[in-house]
Formats: sequence, structure tokens, C-alpha cells
Amino acid sequence: MNERPHPNPPPQAGEGDVSWIASRGEPLYGDVIVPGDKSVSHRAIMLGAIAEGVTRIEGFLEGEDTRATATIFRQLGVQIDAPSDGVRIVHGVGLHGLRASQEPLDCGNAGTAMRLLTGLLAGQAFDSTLIGDASLSQRPMRRVIDPLAALGARIDSNDGCAPLRIRGGQALRGTQIDLTVASAQLKSAVLLAGLYADGETRVSEPHPTRDYTERMLTGFGVACEFAPGVATVRGGATLHGTEVHVPADFSSAAFFLVAATLVPGSELLLRQVGMNPRRTGLLHVLRMMGADITEEAASVQGGEPVCDLRIRYAPLHGIEVPVDHVPDMIDEFPILFIAAACAQGVTVVRGAAELRVKESDRIAVMACGLRSLGIRIDETPDGATIHGGKLQGSADLIQSHGDHRIAMAFAVAAQVADGDVLIGDVANVATSFPDFDALARRAGFGLRSRD
Repeated sequence: MNERPHPNPPPQAGEGDVSWIASRGEPLYGDVIVPGDKSVSHRAIMLGAIAEGVTRIEGFLEGEDTRATATIFRQLGVQIDAPSDGVRIVHGVGLHGLRASQEPLDCGNAGTAMRLLTGLLAGQAFDSTLIGDASLSQRPMRRVIDPLAALGARIDSNDGCAPLRIRGGQALRGTQIDLTVASAQLKSAVLLAGLYADGETRVSEPHPTRDYTERMLTGFGVACEFAPGVATVRGGATLHGTEVHVPADFSSAAFFLVAATLVPGSELLLRQVGMNPRRTGLLHVLRMMGADITEEAASVQGGEPVCDLRIRYAPLHGIEVPVDHVPDMIDEFPILFIAAACAQGVTVVRGAAELRVKESDRIAVMACGLRSLGIRIDETPDGATIHGGKLQGSADLIQSHGDHRIAMAFAVAAQVADGDVLIGDVANVATSFPDFDALARRAGFGLRSRD
């Protein structure tokens, strides 16, 4: 696939309208409950909408991304009630009950929503247009358009980017789809389109990725066969409304995992964190680096493994990150870069070219920010070599480029830096982790909004 690379403008003071001043706080302690899993929340709304009957979602993430997904399905004719925070009741309309929207469907900053919706809407009888914010409109979408086209979908784009116009009324045909990019979003888009295809759709991927969609389809009564790296559905299945319990988001927990590991004297307990084995690569890598993290009170909620994670301060050492772990921690690399910067020795990351086309070019943006904190980092096309050292404060504004995970990662870095760290353009943290700053302060972070 010939995709347009993600732009990487140089940081400039004044970008964005919200910034933080982060500085050393106290040792982290106590119990922390992070918000519900974003990936599960998106999928629960989508599958509940096309199911027969009512789906009740507990632990729904009250973030801008997931709310955007709920708003889109209301535009498509689905009644979704919100009786209280973290609860959604979805009145499903069945596989063929969605109605055309007269307006474009705005995904905001949610790449998961846009890519999964592209697959789901490819099987409808009506046309749809998906749009997003400035960041999402620059992210590559040809990687989802091409495999869907192999099923018979017709999707127009802006040179491989949003807005996407999805042509309705196409006769989709089940077939074998061999993805060239290991991405749970792409796999999920194909599986959702496969629900509307004639016959069997089988999707394989170069490396196993998260299986949230496969597990949840099974929970909704679909005979989805799956194993690491491959999944199969048959068209025409009936989904049945159910109850979905959303675990705490591992990607959100990751910032507290690393912070408690790095700040001397810390002991933190993270409650009921989702432990999907295709999601927890960071946990394995941190333990390889010397982290002291134990699992307690393990259970299963709605088909997903969960447990409490107890983290105690521990000095880290650099490693070569196993390439096999990369797909299972692709969203956690910004915070891993912080852990590596504080570790003794050198950490090498390879096989992570996908970081260049996330909400920002995460390799370039993290490298720029870490250099401003006095850390030597050598970029490569698919990763970086990070030379651990002592983090310094920065008189310069570190720009997150509207990338929520970059902003939170540097808030963690500041907890062990000598001096304040000014982090700009942090408003998009609300897309995945509303009230991160307040929760972080309660746990012991030094973090405040810039006046």
C-alpha cells in the first residue's frame, strides 16, 4: 500500500489552547481506578446497535472518542440511553435496521471509530460519509479501504485519508483477506463487513493483534472462529443484545504503571484492569526491565480477563524490546519511551513503524521531547535507540501535537525530572482519559494547568 506519511511539523509555542505544568510530586500510593477500556466501549456500542434487543453497557468510557461513536449511531437511528455515567443502554435495530444520516458522521479524533465504521457501513443499503478532526483527517485510511474493496465495498477518499464516502448497496462477497499491517482496527473492520457479506470471510494478519471484536462477537451470539492471527465470520448472522462489562483500560493504566515504577517510595494498586493477552505487551517488557508488578484478584468479566495490578518502585535497566511484543503494546510506546529514558543503559525498539502514523508521528515527537529533557535518542524508521539518563526540566514548551498519549507520557516524565516540564496542546487527553490530571494529582503527581 502506498500511503501518505503522517506529517511531523516542528513544535511551536502557542499550538493548542491548553497546557500543563508538571513537576515532581509525592511517591504514588493508594488505589486507583482508571476509566473503562476505549476499544471495548467503541465495540459495545457498535455491536449493540446492530443486535436484536437491548444491550446494557457497564463501565463505558466517558471520553470524547467513545461519545462520538454513540452520537454517530444515534444519527443512524439507534436509541441509546445514558441513565448514569459509565452506563449506556443500546436499543438494537438488527443487522439491517440502520438508517441513513442526512449529515456526515463525525468521528472526531477516534481512529478506531472511523476504521471500524468503514467496515460496518460498507454493508449498508445507503451511502455514508465519515469525517474527523484535523489530526484524524491526516491518518492513513487506504489500509482499511483496500481490504474492504476486496470484499466488494466502494469507498472514496481524499488521497487515502478522510473524509471517506462509503457507497451503499454493494453486494459484498466473503473471501480470504490477508492483511499486510498487523492492526486490530483493520481486522475488526473486515469482520464487521463480513457480517454483511455473502458466505465466509476469513482474515489473517502478519502478527496476532487484539481480539476484542472476536470475543465480543461471540458474546453477542455470532459463531466467530478465531485463533491468534486469524478470524472467520459468516454473513447473515443474528446478533442478540446482551450485557457488556467494560474493564479498566490497560492503556490508561499504563501511565500509572510506569509512574509508580519510576518514583522512589511508590506503591500503587490499580483496580480491575483489563488483561487481554493481546493488550499487555508493556507489562511483559517492563518486567524484563526490572519492574516490580504483581497481579491480584484475577477474574473474568464479560469474557475479558481482569485483575488488580500492584506496582512498587523498582530501578529499571535497558533492554532490546522483543519484536514479538510490539503489536501487543503499540499504544503504550510513548510511556515505554519514558521508562527507557529513566532506565540504566540502552533500550532498543524495532519493528514499530506503525508509531509514525498514529495521532502524531510518535517516534519523532517523543524523540524531540526527550531531547529537550536531556536524553540522547537515536531515531530509526521503525523505532529508536534510547540512552537512559537523568531527566532535566525544560524551559521550552514540549508539544504533544494534540496526541493524548504523548501528553500523559511527559506528565509522567516530569515526576522524576529535575525542574518543571511545560507540556502544550493537551486538550485531546479528554478523548481517552477524561480527568486524567485530577486522578494523577490524587495519586501523588505534581501536575497543574498553566494559567
